[in-house]
Amino acid sequence: MEGYKPCLVAVLIQAFYAGMHMVSKAAINDGMKTYILVFYRQAIAAVFLAPIAIFLEWKTAPPLTVTAFIKIFMLSLFGITLSWNLNNLALGYTSAPLAAAIGNTIPVITFFLAVLLRMESFNLKTIPGISKVAGIALCLGGAATIAFFHGPNLRLLVHHHLLNSHSLENPGHAPASTTWVKGVFLMFLAYILWSSWIVFQGDLLKSYPSKLISTTLQNCMSTIDSFVVAISLERDPNEWKLGWNVRLLSVAYCGIVISGITFYLQVWVIEQKGPLFLAIWTPLVLVFTICVSAVLFGEIISLGTVLGALLLITGLYCALSGKSKEQSKVQGNCASTTNHTPKSETARQDEIPVGRTTKQSSTENSCSSV
Repeated sequence: MEGYKPCLVAVLIQAFYAGMHMVSKAAINDGMKTYILVFYRQAIAAVFLAPIAIFLEWKTAPPLTVTAFIKIFMLSLFGITLSWNLNNLALGYTSAPLAAAIGNTIPVITFFLAVLLRMESFNLKTIPGISKVAGIALCLGGAATIAFFHGPNLRLLVHHHLLNSHSLENPGHAPASTTWVKGVFLMFLAYILWSSWIVFQGDLLKSYPSKLISTTLQNCMSTIDSFVVAISLERDPNEWKLGWNVRLLSVAYCGIVISGITFYLQVWVIEQKGPLFLAIWTPLVLVFTICVSAVLFGEIISLGTVLGALLLITGLYCALSGKSKEQSKVQGNCASTTNHTPKSETARQDEIPVGRTTKQSSTENSCSSV
């Protein structure tokens, strides 16, 4: 069961993000400003996590160095504040299913960033390498199919959806071309920043391993950044009011579930399996969003949506299969290296090793990263 924990947590994370797309879109359509939504969600997340972090990790946390503080600040500014402001702004121009479809570029962006930073291996001469690349390509193909090929509409067995709401747009009918292009561009930019946040979390964990305090500090700094952005763009007090409506639901859900719980779970998965493993599961957001949109809001599902979802699931399986085989191969090499003892080892205990070959060094680095 221990080996399946990262997989189960990754699926749960994507389900949470699907809910975020739905409630955020509903709040934006209700007239809530995107930058005010981001500020409130980060403020609630900071208030929610601060006492938990102080109680659980304050005594055992290492001292916060200047380098770690700068990393946390930059990640909070670009990876959270700017990323989510752009994401919510783009969500106002598109729909929740389309936003989830564009989100399938996250594995590709994360993969290239991880390869450039040498956090992931990339070898097309091996079966695991081909499988990972093919899986990412299938994910892109599935996202493109959903976005650009509609086909005939399919009737669901459930004719009475649970919520009689038309706040979410039909994924089979795109907005005006100029608005759609603007939304897609902003969404791509947001996901580039978010992919960078995912990748650089691994580097931050090396300099500051306290995951809960790190997440709390990022939320606190992002709250300050988001407030500066929001107050500079909106001075009307009426726009800042929250009632017992979808705005409060969106702020509470995004603050506690996403910025609070999900951010911490993401850092944990990245620590266990690496940034690419987390990003590979992103296509499930689209599948969950389409299902929830159809059942709760009566969204119409098209043939292109179903075909795209099948491509996404197939791509997810290929990428995870390649990643799993690659890790098994590295672990096998580590085991054979550890168990192999030269016959003359005991006879040369007093000799001092002068250096190591490149092959030995690379093997040790690979073993330490598993």
